[in-house]
Parts: sequence; C-alpha cells; structure tokens
Amino acid sequence: MSVEQGSVVAVVGPSGAGKSTLLHIIGTLDKPDSGEVVIGGQPLGGLKDDKLSDFRNRNIGFVYQFHNLLPEFSALENVALPALIAGKPKKEAFARAGELLDFLKLGERLDHKPSQLSGGEQQRVSVARALVNNPRLILADEPSGNLDTENARKLHDLFFVLRDTFHQTFMIVTHNDELAQLSDRKIVMQDGRVFF
Repeated sequence: MSVEQGSVVAVVGPSGAGKSTLLHIIGTLDKPDSGEVVIGGQPLGGLKDDKLSDFRNRNIGFVYQFHNLLPEFSALENVALPALIAGKPKKEAFARAGELLDFLKLGERLDHKPSQLSGGEQQRVSVARALVNNPRLILADEPSGNLDTENARKLHDLFFVLRDTFHQTFMIVTHNDELAQLSDRKIVMQDGRVFF
C-alpha cells in the first residue's frame, strides 16, 4: 500500500478489523510482523529506538479520540511540548504553537487549561499539537468520535483546510461515512486485510 503526499485518506471497516493497528504500525508505535514501513523515502524497520522516536517526533503527528492533553498545562504549553521535545528553542516552539492556535481560532484561549475548554476546542488543541513540528504525516484515530455532529463536521472540514494550507498527508480512521466519502481516497479493512 502506498499513500500519496498531500492527500486525505480515510480508513474504514468494522470494529476489530485492524484499523488502529494499521495506524500504530505506520506511526512506528508497533512493529509489523512482515513487510516494511517507508515514510518520505526513509525505511523505518532498521532504526534503533532513539532514532525511531526522533523520526516519529519530527515526521508524524497524532490526533486521538480522547485528545490526550496534559491537564496541568495550558493550551499553548500542550501544543508547544512536541517542539520542545524535538529540541526547538523555547521562544520558537511557543511562537509556532501560538500561530497554530490562532489559525485554529483559539487565539483567545492560549492560557486555558483543558478543563476550561469545550470538547471541540480540546480537539483543535490536539490538532495543533500534531501540527507543531510540521510533520509529513498526520494520523488520526476516530478524531471526531467524542464530538457532536456540528463539531465533527467542523473538524472534518478543518482537515481539508489543513491539507490545502500545509500540504500534509492525513490518514484518518473513522466510522463517519460523510468524512470517508469526502476523502481523496478510502481504504477498507476487514479481518486484518486491506482492500482498495
């Protein structure tokens, strides 16, 4: 399977089909039993753990269903964290985080903790966090699963705006048929097998 740079790909299929496992393998969180993962021409199978972590931090962004924001940190701090881990200077990391949050219409909420944000706002913070290192690839696992219909639609629209603005590739596991139909490509999984 290959995915074209700058596309939005929906991964669909019944529960237990292997969709999240596929994302974990592509995201280098799990190792494949066979085959190879190559991102941007870089084969990842032979990388040691520290090199793999560094590659993941710089090249792959993750958006989860449950946001996974750190409750003691502000929105700005949550977004800046991956950039700080990547070794970017604090001023640069926070400036980039602020730009992204402003782009996502959260400029007035920079100092708010996750508990002070709505579900839709928390999800946009997690999207900004995934984008902060300008990765090639964004992996999203049921990102709208906990959102109401209106916020889910806004999030889906946002993925396409981000794709067009930043030219990144999005792979999105979803049960949302509307998003799957809007995507540039749909991959169907069943019983651990991929169908195009």
